Amino acid sequence: MKQILLVFIGGGFGSALRFLFGKFLNSPENGIPYGTFLANILGSLFIGLILGYAAKNEALTENHTLLLATGFCGGFTTFSTFAYENHVFLKSGDFTSFAFYTIASFVVGFLAVFAGIYIVK
Repeated sequence: MKQILLVFIGGGFGSALRFLFGKFLNSPENGIPYGTFLANILGSLFIGLILGYAAKNEALTENHTLLLATGFCGGFTTFSTFAYENHVFLKSGDFTSFAFYTIASFVVGFLAVFAGIYIVK
C-alpha cells in the first residue's frame, strides 16, 4: 500500500506541473505544443538522472525510484497528449508540424535520457 501511495503522490505532483507547463507554454495561436514538448524532454532527462544515479550509487531505495521515476516522471510526461496533438496536426493537414514535432520529440527525448545517465556517471 505504501508503494501505491508513493506513486500516487509523485504522479500528482508530476501531473500538476505538466498541467502548468501546458497552460502557460502551449500556444493556441500557432498550435505548437511547447509545454508538452518541454515536459516530455525534461521528464526524459529527469528519469535518466534518477535511474542513472540509482544504478551508479545504489543510494536510492525502491521507494525513492517509485516516487520519483514511476510517479513524478510518469505523471509529468505524457504520451497520450503527444499522440493527440499529433492527431490534431494530421487532421488539420499540418504535416510539417507533425513531422517536426514527432521527430524532435523522439530524438531529443532519447538524447535527454542518455544525457541524464551520462551526467551522473
